[in-house]
Amino acid sequence: MLTNQTALITGATKGMGRAIAEKLSQNGCNLLLSARNDDALEALKMELEAHNPAISVRYFACDFSEGDQLEQLIQWVERIAPHLDILVNNVGIFKPVSILNESTADFELQMRINYYTPHILSRAVGRNMRKNRRGHIFNISSIASRIPVSSAGTYTVTKYAVMGLTQVLRDELRPFDVKVTEIIPGSTLTSSWEGTTIPADQFILPADIAAAIIACLQMSEGASVDEMVIKPKYGNS
Repeated sequence: MLTNQTALITGATKGMGRAIAEKLSQNGCNLLLSARNDDALEALKMELEAHNPAISVRYFACDFSEGDQLEQLIQWVERIAPHLDILVNNVGIFKPVSILNESTADFELQMRINYYTPHILSRAVGRNMRKNRRGHIFNISSIASRIPVSSAGTYTVTKYAVMGLTQVLRDELRPFDVKVTEIIPGSTLTSSWEGTTIPADQFILPADIAAAIIACLQMSEGASVDEMVIKPKYGNS
């Protein structure tokens, strides 16, 4: 159980973020949720607290493409949870376009959401975790960080950057007893794949990612999972 611990989850209302929120709440973790839609956040808060009245769920609506809103989120977190235990950098955007064919807007949006957001959040939260000498940061990456997808060029580049961010943070924070884990999903059955004709058994489920995070959190203090690759049983991605 994760009773009395508090986790911040970005992109919390859909897909992997929602599954992670549900799993953490089931294990007694208090939650700070963030996503763009205020109504969706309120609905998720009500649902999670109804299922486990012992936990506290708070939220902050944030458009992660807007730097000023990200800074406001950070200030909110530092004010209400200066001893944050868990950060899950989950929010992301996927644009299936090659680098040579993308627009500047596509490039900038993916960089802001997929890389700047986890970098800036991890820096702020990591400083507090370093001071508190405890905590766990999870960066949700992608198999594209190991197997480049040229048809999603900038997406791939951002996930390579997240891999590097995770490794550097791990080295910086290890002396302060803070763990940093990269979760590396293959093709995951979320709304991004809506309408696909690919068989369901060639995907992993958002619940699999949530289960991986719980497994990492329930290990002994002396154990640290650097990275975890989760791929479909059938298929290559």
